[in-house]
Amino acid sequence: MAEQSGGMRMHVYRSEELSKAEQYKFLSGSIIPRPIAWIMTKDSETGNLNLAPFSFFSGVSNEEPLLSLAILRVQGEMKDTARNLLNQKEGVIHLVEEHLLEKMNETSRRLAPEESELSLIDVTLVPSETVSLPGILEANLRLETRLHNHIPITSGDSEAVVTDLFILKVTAFQFASEIFDEKEKHFKLDKLKAVGRLSGPNYAVSFDELVELERPQ
Repeated sequence: MAEQSGGMRMHVYRSEELSKAEQYKFLSGSIIPRPIAWIMTKDSETGNLNLAPFSFFSGVSNEEPLLSLAILRVQGEMKDTARNLLNQKEGVIHLVEEHLLEKMNETSRRLAPEESELSLIDVTLVPSETVSLPGILEANLRLETRLHNHIPITSGDSEAVVTDLFILKVTAFQFASEIFDEKEKHFKLDKLKAVGRLSGPNYAVSFDELVELERPQ
């Protein structure tokens, strides 16, 4: 415990004194709420479709429509989604809404590479516009993407790769009319029930109280 200027008492932890699990716990509890990239990829060897959720996910640029997706390794091993993105160079990201939360959670199970998460849930697959992978009909917001860049993130201590950071280029945006006004080209925020990832097993599922502020010129 340390006292900061102004008299507020803060719990202070130096990063080098934390375990890897503690670092993850503090990061995932601090950066909230996080959107969830529920991404469809394909195993190039088996042809199986993979569907997995990741919340270390954000936008990068609008000059090029780029997204970032960080996929942590498990004991140094690349996850199926990361390997599929490197091999196939494409993926379909679905924004998780409240009505898809439980199905998304089912697909977070760790399965063998030859198994598909789609066997765990009941969803309808539909063709995409710009990639060979299908999308999920029940998802109101889909982003078709191709691999733009892959950046292996190493640990400063051992130089071992701990995370695969992907920069993905959006090649097509798909929005259901339920959540998108085509004429005005804006989202119906009262209809888009996006889920935010918190820490542990917790999610934010209500964004009913919105605050509107005009940005200063």
